[in-house]
Amino acid sequence: MKPNMFRKLMNLWPPFLGAGIKVKNIDPDFTTIDVELKQRFYNKNYVGTHYGGSLFSMTDPFYMLILMKQLGKDYIVWDKSAKIDFKKPGKGKLTAHFNITQKQVKDIKDQADKQKKVEPKFTVQVLDEKGDVVAEIEKTLHVRRKSPKP
Repeated sequence: MKPNMFRKLMNLWPPFLGAGIKVKNIDPDFTTIDVELKQRFYNKNYVGTHYGGSLFSMTDPFYMLILMKQLGKDYIVWDKSAKIDFKKPGKGKLTAHFNITQKQVKDIKDQADKQKKVEPKFTVQVLDEKGDVVAEIEKTLHVRRKSPKP
């Protein structure tokens, strides 16, 4: 599926649509994805800042999706774990930028081919409009080569 169509479908996905999360850009080679979350009456918490669960959701699937697209159908890619560290209250428009370089993809592929599994870690920052870090999320993925079919 082409990146632009994939982006449009992601923006219609009920968890993102309901939270106000928008995928703004997917590079043609699927190595970079940009996401934003604008503050609205329906996605702020009791104290008037962004709901923490929405920040977590806006960062959830993207490293997994990038790796799935980069590695292809011969590999299994799963989110294994995630940790969020809130740095300051989030207000206004928040953004997150996801990127996995071709070198990182090659290294992960090489490790998955040699070992039973590899569990790479990636960190993404959620930024406010001033460029301040609102939250930092560490994602651990599980990657392995599919077993050949008998």
